[in-house]
Amino acid sequence: MAGVTRKTSQFLITANRLHRNFSSSSTSNARVGFIGLGNMGTPMTLNLMKKGHTAVVYDIFPEAMTTVQGAGAVVAHNPAEVAEKSDIIVTMLPNSSHVMEAFNGENGILQTVKPGSLLFDSSTIDPDVAKQIFALSDKKGCLFMDAPVSGGYLGAVAGTLTFMVGCEEKEFSKAKEFLVDMGRNIVHCGGVGSGLAAKLCNNMLLGITMAGTSEALNLGIRMGLDPKLLSGILNTSTGRCWSSDTYNPVPGVMENVPSANDYKGGFGTALIAKDLGLASASATKTGSSIPLGSLSHQLYRLMSTQGYGGKDFSFIYQFLKEMESK
Repeated sequence: MAGVTRKTSQFLITANRLHRNFSSSSTSNARVGFIGLGNMGTPMTLNLMKKGHTAVVYDIFPEAMTTVQGAGAVVAHNPAEVAEKSDIIVTMLPNSSHVMEAFNGENGILQTVKPGSLLFDSSTIDPDVAKQIFALSDKKGCLFMDAPVSGGYLGAVAGTLTFMVGCEEKEFSKAKEFLVDMGRNIVHCGGVGSGLAAKLCNNMLLGITMAGTSEALNLGIRMGLDPKLLSGILNTSTGRCWSSDTYNPVPGVMENVPSANDYKGGFGTALIAKDLGLASASATKTGSSIPLGSLSHQLYRLMSTQGYGGKDFSFIYQFLKEMESK
C-alpha cells in the first residue's frame, strides 16, 4: 500500500509540474480540440483557425463538422481522440449531461487527456457539474475552467463574444490569452462555477427582456404603430435593450437576425428554457425570489412543448401574437 501511495504522490507531483510548465507557455501555437459544432461552436472554431490554431473537432452529428473540416480542421471519432491530439480543449454542448459524458464517458476527454492540458467548457450548465468536472480534471493533472459566453451567434461569427471565466485568479491570464481569439471581453468572475453563475443571471434577464420586448411590440402593432417606427423609438428611449436594438423579434425590422429568417438558427427556445430552469434551480438553492424569471421559464417551456423548441427564442413574439388571436 505504501508503494501505491508513493506512486500516486509521484504522479501528482509530475502532473502538477506538467501543469505549471503549460501554464508558463504560450497558447498561440497550441493544438486546439473543439467538441460541439453547433450554431456557436462552428464560428468559434473557424475564428480559432483564422488566428493560426490547428483544430481537431468532434460532434455527435457528422454533418455538423462539414464546414470546419472544409476549412482544414481534423475530424475525430470521439472526444477521447480529440483529447489525444490536443493541448487545449473547448466544449460547447447543450446541457450538463452532454458535458459530463464528453468529459467522463467511456470515450470521454478524461480517458486520454494529457497532463498539463487546458480545458474550457463554454456550455451553459449547472455550476455544480462544472465543479465536479474540475475535480475530475485535477486528478488527471489538467486545468479545467468554466467559460460560458454571451453575444449569440452574431458575436460568435464576429469574434466579439463575452467570456465569463471561472478559475483561480493566477490562472486567468493564460485563459485570457487564448479566449481572446474568439471573444472581445474576457472577464474573470471568481472561482470555478462563478462564470456559470454570471451566465445564468445574464440568460435569465435575456429571457425576460425578450418576452417583454415581444409584448411591447405586439401591443404597439395592435394599436396601429409601424414596427420599425416603434422599434426605433424604443431603441432611443428608456425601454432600449439588446432584444430590441440588436436582435429584434419582429420580421422585417432588422436584417441578419433569426426573425428575418423564419426564426432559424440563433439561440433555440429549448436551450433558453433549459437555462431558465437552471436559474430557477439556483434560485431555490440560494433562497432567491425570481418571479419574472420563473414566468419566463414557463413561457419558453410551453413553447417547447408545443413544437417550437427548435425555433430561435425570439419566436416568442409570434407565440404571444398567436395567443392573442385565439
